[in-house]
Amino acid sequence: MFAAEIMKISRRWRWVLVYEAIGFALLVGFAWLDEVQGLPQYLFGGGSHVHDWRDSAMATLVIVYVAAIIIGLTLRLLERLRHLEEMLRVCAWCRKIGYQNQWLKMEDYFAQGFSIRTTHGMCPDCLKKVQEDTAQLRRQELEAGRASGEPIKG
Repeated sequence: MFAAEIMKISRRWRWVLVYEAIGFALLVGFAWLDEVQGLPQYLFGGGSHVHDWRDSAMATLVIVYVAAIIIGLTLRLLERLRHLEEMLRVCAWCRKIGYQNQWLKMEDYFAQGFSIRTTHGMCPDCLKKVQEDTAQLRRQELEAGRASGEPIKG
Protein backbone atom coordinates (compact mmCIF):
# COMPACT_ATOMS: atom_id res chain seq x y z
CA MET A 1 0.00 0.00 0.00
CA PHE A 2 2.81 2.42 0.90
CA ALA A 3 4.70 1.66 -2.34
CA ALA A 4 1.50 2.24 -4.32
CA GLU A 5 1.10 5.67 -2.70
CA ILE A 6 4.65 6.59 -3.67
CA MET A 7 3.97 5.54 -7.27
CA LYS A 8 0.84 7.75 -7.35
CA ILE A 9 2.85 10.70 -6.05
CA SER A 10 5.62 9.96 -8.54
CA ARG A 11 3.10 10.00 -11.41
CA ARG A 12 1.72 13.33 -10.19
CA TRP A 13 5.24 14.74 -10.19
CA ARG A 14 5.71 13.70 -13.80
CA TRP A 15 2.68 15.79 -14.68
CA VAL A 16 4.35 18.86 -13.18
CA LEU A 17 7.22 18.36 -15.63
CA VAL A 18 4.82 17.73 -18.51
CA TYR A 19 2.94 20.96 -17.76
CA GLU A 20 6.19 22.91 -17.59
CA ALA A 21 7.37 21.44 -20.90
CA ILE A 22 4.02 22.23 -22.53
CA GLY A 23 4.20 25.80 -21.25
CA PHE A 24 7.69 26.35 -22.63
CA ALA A 25 6.71 24.70 -25.94
CA LEU A 26 3.79 27.13 -26.19
CA LEU A 27 6.18 30.04 -25.62
CA VAL A 28 8.42 28.81 -28.42
CA GLY A 29 5.35 28.30 -30.62
CA PHE A 30 4.16 31.86 -29.97
CA ALA A 31 7.64 33.21 -30.74
CA TRP A 32 7.60 31.51 -34.15
CA LEU A 33 3.92 32.30 -34.77
CA ASP A 34 4.80 35.92 -34.16
CA GLU A 35 7.56 35.65 -36.74
CA VAL A 36 5.45 33.91 -39.35
CA GLN A 37 2.15 35.74 -38.92
CA GLY A 38 3.18 39.02 -37.33
CA LEU A 39 0.96 38.30 -34.35
CA PRO A 40 1.03 41.81 -32.71
CA GLN A 41 0.20 43.51 -36.04
CA TYR A 42 -2.58 40.98 -36.65
CA LEU A 43 -4.10 41.38 -33.16
CA PHE A 44 -3.56 45.09 -32.55
CA GLY A 45 -3.12 46.50 -36.03
CA GLY A 46 -0.20 48.53 -37.17
CA GLY A 47 2.31 48.56 -39.99
CA SER A 48 3.33 45.64 -42.11
CA HIS A 49 5.36 42.88 -40.50
CA VAL A 50 9.04 42.55 -41.39
CA HIS A 51 10.29 38.96 -41.20
CA ASP A 52 13.51 38.54 -39.21
CA TRP A 53 14.13 34.90 -38.36
CA ARG A 54 17.04 35.80 -36.10
CA ASP A 55 14.71 37.39 -33.54
CA SER A 56 12.64 34.22 -33.26
CA ALA A 57 15.74 32.03 -33.18
CA MET A 58 17.19 34.15 -30.39
CA ALA A 59 13.89 34.08 -28.48
CA THR A 60 13.79 30.30 -28.91
CA LEU A 61 17.33 29.93 -27.55
CA VAL A 62 16.50 32.09 -24.54
CA ILE A 63 13.27 30.14 -23.88
CA VAL A 64 15.05 26.79 -24.18
CA TYR A 65 17.85 27.97 -21.87
CA VAL A 66 15.36 29.19 -19.24
CA ALA A 67 13.31 26.00 -19.68
CA ALA A 68 16.40 23.85 -19.07
CA ILE A 69 17.17 25.75 -15.87
CA ILE A 70 13.57 25.67 -14.61
CA ILE A 71 13.00 22.00 -15.45
CA GLY A 72 16.37 21.07 -13.91
CA LEU A 73 15.51 22.90 -10.69
CA THR A 74 12.05 21.34 -10.66
CA LEU A 75 13.53 17.87 -11.08
CA ARG A 76 15.92 18.55 -8.21
CA LEU A 77 13.08 19.80 -6.01
CA LEU A 78 10.82 16.87 -6.88
CA GLU A 79 13.62 14.38 -6.19
CA ARG A 80 14.17 15.96 -2.78
CA LEU A 81 10.44 15.84 -2.03
CA ARG A 82 10.30 12.18 -3.11
CA HIS A 83 13.24 11.45 -0.84
CA LEU A 84 11.51 13.16 2.10
CA GLU A 85 8.22 11.38 1.38
CA GLU A 86 9.98 8.02 1.49
CA MET A 87 11.44 8.63 4.93
CA LEU A 88 9.82 6.68 7.73
CA ARG A 89 8.98 8.67 10.88
CA VAL A 90 9.95 6.66 13.95
CA CYS A 91 9.42 7.92 17.51
CA ALA A 92 12.82 8.18 19.18
CA TRP A 93 11.41 6.99 22.52
CA CYS A 94 8.81 4.29 21.89
CA ARG A 95 9.72 3.35 18.27
CA LYS A 96 6.15 3.78 16.99
CA ILE A 97 5.81 4.58 13.29
CA GLY A 98 4.07 7.73 12.05
CA TYR A 99 1.76 6.60 9.24
CA GLN A 100 -1.30 8.37 7.78
CA ASN A 101 -1.67 10.85 10.68
CA GLN A 102 -1.49 8.17 13.37
CA TRP A 103 1.24 6.51 15.41
CA LEU A 104 1.31 2.72 15.15
CA LYS A 105 3.38 0.06 16.84
CA MET A 106 5.96 -1.24 14.41
CA GLU A 107 4.17 -4.58 14.10
CA ASP A 108 0.85 -2.86 13.33
CA TYR A 109 2.53 -0.62 10.76
CA PHE A 110 3.97 -3.58 8.87
CA ALA A 111 0.65 -5.40 9.03
CA GLN A 112 -1.37 -2.36 7.90
CA GLY A 113 1.06 -0.71 5.50
CA PHE A 114 2.53 -3.77 3.81
CA SER A 115 0.34 -6.73 4.83
CA ILE A 116 3.40 -8.31 6.43
CA ARG A 117 3.06 -10.38 9.58
CA THR A 118 5.86 -10.05 12.09
CA THR A 119 7.44 -12.23 14.72
CA HIS A 120 10.12 -11.48 17.26
CA GLY A 121 13.66 -12.67 17.45
CA MET A 122 17.02 -11.51 18.69
CA CYS A 123 19.93 -10.31 16.62
CA PRO A 124 23.38 -11.81 17.34
CA ASP A 125 24.67 -8.59 18.95
CA CYS A 126 21.75 -8.38 21.39
CA LEU A 127 21.98 -12.11 22.13
CA LYS A 128 25.66 -11.71 23.01
CA LYS A 129 24.92 -8.71 25.25
CA VAL A 130 22.09 -10.55 27.07
CA GLN A 131 24.35 -13.58 27.59
CA GLU A 132 27.11 -11.35 28.96
CA ASP A 133 24.68 -9.50 31.24
CA THR A 134 23.20 -12.80 32.46
CA ALA A 135 26.66 -14.23 33.16
CA GLN A 136 27.64 -11.08 35.05
CA LEU A 137 24.41 -11.19 37.09
CA ARG A 138 25.07 -14.85 38.00
CA ARG A 139 28.62 -14.02 39.08
CA GLN A 140 27.30 -11.22 41.27
CA GLU A 141 24.69 -13.54 42.81
CA LEU A 142 27.36 -16.17 43.47
CA GLU A 143 29.66 -13.65 45.10
CA ALA A 144 26.80 -12.28 47.20
CA GLY A 145 25.86 -15.83 48.22
CA ARG A 146 29.45 -16.64 49.25
CA ALA A 147 29.69 -13.43 51.26
CA SER A 148 26.48 -14.20 53.16
CA GLY A 149 27.37 -17.83 53.76
CA GLU A 150 24.30 -19.24 52.01
CA PRO A 151 24.66 -22.51 50.13
CA ILE A 152 25.42 -21.95 46.46
CA LYS A 153 22.75 -23.17 44.06
CA GLY A 154 23.98 -24.43 40.73
